[in-house]
Amino acid sequence: MKLFSWNVNGIRAVINKGEFAKFIDTYDPDILCLQETKATRDQVEIDLPNYHEHFYSAAKKGYSGTAIFSKIPPLSWRDGFPPNIIEQFDLTGDEYGNPADEGRIITAEFDDFWVVNCYTPNSKGDLSRLDLRYKKWDKAVLAYLEEL
Repeated sequence: MKLFSWNVNGIRAVINKGEFAKFIDTYDPDILCLQETKATRDQVEIDLPNYHEHFYSAAKKGYSGTAIFSKIPPLSWRDGFPPNIIEQFDLTGDEYGNPADEGRIITAEFDDFWVVNCYTPNSKGDLSRLDLRYKKWDKAVLAYLEEL
């Protein structure tokens, strides 16, 4: 199985430059996880009939977002953390916004495994999001993975 993860830093630009189609043709991934898509599904012109796809976009337009493309049909998709994880780790927001609404973590369940595509918040140059990252986010991801 070929599973790829790619931080595209804007899916529309990657598509417009022809890089997305070239990647698919070259590597033929079974599962492709994208981070920092910065677009909703209806803003993206992709036609991949051999893939099941799911986008989880940020509430704020043009910001973060994740997507999964899979040749294998998943049993289910999950957007974000479950409410118990959000509450337990207080992922309700900081001065930059609410990390639980930023489209940062998407999960696909398959018969024998899970794929968790995660776009972790940056700590920022001035480290203003460092507490969110290390005291909340990283611990929340670990707890979520343990729940699966």
